[in-house]
Amino acid sequence: MKKEIIPIRQGIYIIIMFFTGSFVLVGTNIQAKQDVWLSVILTTIVSIPILFVYSKLLTTFPGKNIHEIFVEVFGKIAGRIISLLFIWYTFHLGSLVIRNYSEYVNIVAFPETPQTVSVFLIGLLCIWMSKAGVEVLGRWASFTAPFILAILVVAICLSLTNADYENIKPILYNGISPVISTSVSFLSFPFLEVVIYTAIFNTLNDNKKTFKVFFISAIIGSIILLLVLMRNILVLGSNIINDTFFPAILAVEVINIGVFIQRIEVVVSIVFILGAYVRISSCLLATSVGVATVLDIDNKNYLIAPLGFLMMCISILVYNSTMEMFEWLRKYYTYYAFPFQIGLPVITLIVAKIKMKFQKNKQKEGIKISEPQTQ
Repeated sequence: MKKEIIPIRQGIYIIIMFFTGSFVLVGTNIQAKQDVWLSVILTTIVSIPILFVYSKLLTTFPGKNIHEIFVEVFGKIAGRIISLLFIWYTFHLGSLVIRNYSEYVNIVAFPETPQTVSVFLIGLLCIWMSKAGVEVLGRWASFTAPFILAILVVAICLSLTNADYENIKPILYNGISPVISTSVSFLSFPFLEVVIYTAIFNTLNDNKKTFKVFFISAIIGSIILLLVLMRNILVLGSNIINDTFFPAILAVEVINIGVFIQRIEVVVSIVFILGAYVRISSCLLATSVGVATVLDIDNKNYLIAPLGFLMMCISILVYNSTMEMFEWLRKYYTYYAFPFQIGLPVITLIVAKIKMKFQKNKQKEGIKISEPQTQ
């Protein structure tokens, strides 16, 4: 099977689109309230070393995805068991994103339409994209990302006509603890969810620039997230945000300039839907790559359709209501995600470095022993 290659620029666009697919959801139950901008800055700073771990894994084992690295570091049996755990995370994350998308469509756009319809439609599109491969996903992301970013900037600027700058005062009124708590939440969702790309970005055309992809996309994503959250705070206030499922849409609904610039939330919805499309396709790709690696299947495309349909089924069953979805995201997702986002990559890198150092020392000892025999 032909090896897929994506340029660095396309890799950056993919992750940026991945971030935009979560911005509509980010913002509910923010403990930091008006100090959320401090949380975003803190999250960005803390995430950089972890993103370096992701890139270091891929550069230490060039051409290998995270599942092949697990096998290389921990052996065939233990490596495959760890791969199964990581496969579950990428698969489950894809199911959660499908459910986020269907809940959004059901609440904002089509309340009378059965949720299974929106799940089925987005699922089929993501299966098609995943079968097309990461190269097509990269080209599509590089084409749509500039337009998406332009829409976000225009929507934010128009929303600020209704801003109340008193909403960001006072600073640190509730202390530093809520800021840290919100930062931890932002780390797990959406910043460190990019760990799924350790299963895909072995296809980058320049392996040495992997950290550049993670770093630039994280900085751009954090700037956009900061602008979106601050817009929500300035327009709605922290109390309203915490009582709203999709505050980003509510902040756009208040735009009313003259009689012709209004009701542009449909345009912003397109941003979320296209971003969710990339998020789901990325999760499906990462899952199929993992399953193909564990089962020693050369062509992952055979697995994409059944995994995609199974992902759709799980998304329907995973929550009983919208409230349960947001409650689980707020209370439990961080504890659930951190072992996959931080624990597995960090432990894998440490074990890999120890093994490599041990092998180098063993080689040096072998050379010293063989030297007297050759004289």
